[in-house]
Amino acid sequence: MSERILYYDCSAGISGDMHLGALVDLGVPPEHLEAELRKLGLPGWNLRFTRDARKGIGGTRADVLLDGEESNGEAAPGHAVPPAHSHSHSAGGAAHSHDHGEGEHSHDHEHRRHSDIIAMIAASSLAETVKKRSLAIFARLAEAEAKIHGVAVADVTFHEVGAVDSIVDIVGAAIAIEWIKPDRIFSSTIELGSGFVKCAHGRLPVPAPATVEILRGVPVRRFSVPFEATTPTGAAILSANVHGFTDTMDFSIEKIGYGIGHKDGPVPNILRVFLAQRLNQVDAYTGRLAAGREEAVLLECNLDDMTGEEAGHVLDRLIAAGASDAWVTPIVMKKSRPAMQLSVLCPPAGESALSDLVLRETSTFGLRRRTVDKQVLERSFEEFPSSLGTLRVKSAWLEGRRIKWKFEYDELKRLAAEHNIPLRALENRLRAEYENQLPR
Repeated sequence: MSERILYYDCSAGISGDMHLGALVDLGVPPEHLEAELRKLGLPGWNLRFTRDARKGIGGTRADVLLDGEESNGEAAPGHAVPPAHSHSHSAGGAAHSHDHGEGEHSHDHEHRRHSDIIAMIAASSLAETVKKRSLAIFARLAEAEAKIHGVAVADVTFHEVGAVDSIVDIVGAAIAIEWIKPDRIFSSTIELGSGFVKCAHGRLPVPAPATVEILRGVPVRRFSVPFEATTPTGAAILSANVHGFTDTMDFSIEKIGYGIGHKDGPVPNILRVFLAQRLNQVDAYTGRLAAGREEAVLLECNLDDMTGEEAGHVLDRLIAAGASDAWVTPIVMKKSRPAMQLSVLCPPAGESALSDLVLRETSTFGLRRRTVDKQVLERSFEEFPSSLGTLRVKSAWLEGRRIKWKFEYDELKRLAAEHNIPLRALENRLRAEYENQLPR
């Protein structure tokens, strides 16, 4: 058994257009991206993917061409032809835009409320999994902007990120990741860059405030390049999708994609993305994930001044950041105060990042940790071609006999939405189908 890994090497940062270019270079069909993006009903744009290079390293460059720009680089009548590297379409959130150099031009940016973007994505015919990823990326941006400007998330109005090209970058990222279908997503330490950027609020130092807020608790570094290396859009793509951050590459590389940036500096302005396989311990005879004991870390803290909604948000963040499991238990503290205990189970390698996340995202002033031993059953996975679509089945084995099995819940939800069938009815129907084809 193996895991399909998507790994981002962000040694030169990440932006929305670099991300699109890298995943197309990795194999995502451009025509699939464009066809899916058209489901948004968003007018006034075209995608162009071209071969380019930085410091002799070739890859794919992504450009979002807005009305008045032709795909061959020639402008429509009345429009100036931009130079070869004129646009950097990765937007930077409500508090940020890009610094266009001499001879470059920028477009008037639309202002869109977060609720407008949510409504547009929700009303589209995109797959539910794509909608979920897209909305998660926009949510990271909205949360950062709300905190920076002291407003409610619902009241956030995007400026640059509301522009057509930036919506294409973000929804395109979700479409591309869903096409690849990785089991796990990881990233290296992220280069932020240095210098200053022009924005809607003036001239700001790199990294932009939204970028810093989005990447709190994430390993970063600065000064490898003299410009903005990671934009808020790029930061939000990572924050909403990555399961963990590590510079250790303990996997077997299958394919490499290079996304070419619109600037250059002392290091190649590229985003390198690996598609890889990581082997799990497999029993050579059965082909199943081996049973046994493994070490894990249990993090805990008591919380008596947080709401259930806030705790739910933290649980979602912990699972997305690579926790094996996370849960909340009602407790009673001193002076009979009702409270909750937050527990996080994780691999030893993920302890540092998850501890930081708990300390930053909750009201606790500290946490407990202890090493525990986990006993795990043999596990196997298979694809079941049901009458309503293929979904994954996970089974557990004890002493050579299957003792339990279940469908992946997210896939049940996806099929229920696609076929407009109540989730419980769909699950009962597919359970009967699966059990009927099991050996008697």
